[in-house]
Amino acid sequence: MRIDKFLNTVNIVKRRAVSEDMCKSKVVFINGVVAKPAKDVKEGDIIEIKYLDKTVKYEVLKIPTTKTIPKSAKSEYVKEIS
Repeated sequence: MRIDKFLNTVNIVKRRAVSEDMCKSKVVFINGVVAKPAKDVKEGDIIEIKYLDKTVKYEVLKIPTTKTIPKSAKSEYVKEIS
């Protein structure tokens, strides 16, 4: 699954256009490498998002098979790493 779709599907970002812009602005990293919007995400990858005031890291636990998932199921797909 593409990184821009993944961020939207697992409710990290509200809209896919926003996640696409974040990738183009080079604030999204997969395993320490800048991620383009079409970069594939695999289980076990570490996604790092650099916001203005903080950096958040997520570990990919599972790839969603549907277009959307409930917000309550977010923890099944990603785990926030401090």
